[in-house]
Amino acid sequence: MEYNFSEDLKSIREILGFSQGELAEKIGVEQVTISRTELKKTEPSARLLEAVYSFAFDKNIKINKLKEMFWRDDLGANEKLLFHGAKTEIDGEIDIYKGRKNNDFGQGFYTGESYEQAISFVSGFGNSSVYYIRFDDRYLKCKRYEVNQEWMMTIAYYRGALDEYKEHPTIKMLAEQSRDCDYIIAPIADNRMFQIINSFINGEITDEQCKHCLAATNLGMQYIFISEKAVSQAKLIERCYISDNEREYYKNIRLEDAKLGDNKVKLARRQYRGKGLYIDEILV
Repeated sequence: MEYNFSEDLKSIREILGFSQGELAEKIGVEQVTISRTELKKTEPSARLLEAVYSFAFDKNIKINKLKEMFWRDDLGANEKLLFHGAKTEIDGEIDIYKGRKNNDFGQGFYTGESYEQAISFVSGFGNSSVYYIRFDDRYLKCKRYEVNQEWMMTIAYYRGALDEYKEHPTIKMLAEQSRDCDYIIAPIADNRMFQIINSFINGEITDEQCKHCLAATNLGMQYIFISEKAVSQAKLIERCYISDNEREYYKNIRLEDAKLGDNKVKLARRQYRGKGLYIDEILV
């Protein structure tokens, strides 16, 4: 999927009140380059893409957020707008079998609830982009998780931290239940959060400490498509370009949020010390 650059270019000019010539002068290209690109007579170069989108972001025009708002307005009664941060680009259509098997809930196609959420996970990659997905959840079976013991242990299972317990009836049941659906809705667990889960698995903290530490680092919810039926009701509708300055902006926000989250974790760990059960008490 290509960027919708021609329409974005016209939208940016409209917001700024610039003619083609005025914008061309500002970003250091010829007016004919803007004209031919808007008419889709020529493909934009990497230099032109970066020049336009970075100029717009510097002018506080968050074009990708604006497009999110318009797409949300266009949703049907049973539709959701979801977001996928890609380190490069999606080759072809959505494919549930290209993902890693040691992701939070195993192999599947992972999406989030907001643009900010998606971009924050790929802001450190130079060629990353964000995809918008229109998802119709009718007639699909959903498995929903909250921040609790079931969620923690399911993630630990798929990330390979419970190999010594994989034959335990509780773990087998968790694994079976996690695949008995078309898609999953669950709190996001990044690598920082998995370190907390690992502390629980290693017997360093209780399930209550772990749960409250994880709740302190709220990253929002993720939607994971795990069946072909779910994929058939999901459609890629937009690919968003991320300029270098926008990437840096969200990278800094993620760093600040991480610092705040780490401090909350320290307090939660102390506040719930001695409460709850250790892993060997749960998996007797």
